[in-house]
Amino acid sequence: MNVEVTPLPGIGIRKDFSLKSSGRRVGVIDHRDGTIDLIVGRPDNPDVTDQISLSPREAALLANLLGAPQLVAQLEEEHRDLEGVTTRQLTIRGGSVYDGRLLGETQMRTRTKTSIVAVMRAGHAIASPGPDFLFTAGDVLVVVGTADGLAAAAEALTNG
Repeated sequence: MNVEVTPLPGIGIRKDFSLKSSGRRVGVIDHRDGTIDLIVGRPDNPDVTDQISLSPREAALLANLLGAPQLVAQLEEEHRDLEGVTTRQLTIRGGSVYDGRLLGETQMRTRTKTSIVAVMRAGHAIASPGPDFLFTAGDVLVVVGTADGLAAAAEALTNG
């Protein structure tokens, strides 16, 4: 896919591309003040037909929502031939006992026999986080283990 990048003097940068299915244009305007607008346009028309403004925190959350499933799908494909190995994404929610705490404090591997192989934060994958990795609300964890282990991990992240 070809992403078009257009400087918008005094505003920021517009980045958009055409959807294969409809030809509609989808993208973002990255404002100089840190806000981001989601934009949609008609095929072969540079004008924006719909626009949604996001705060930096909302944009980071949306990036996690879009990025984590792709990472999970890739890992699932790689584990497809390994019977009993499953990948799941789990979110550190606001108010979680692990918001603001270290990965090592979860004792996830010891308690559930699962591994946190990556964390999606602000649209970026952080691979193989160590025990000193500090969780924050909104982090999307990519966890690998058995179905039972993943259920136990979800319970541990929810209830401590």
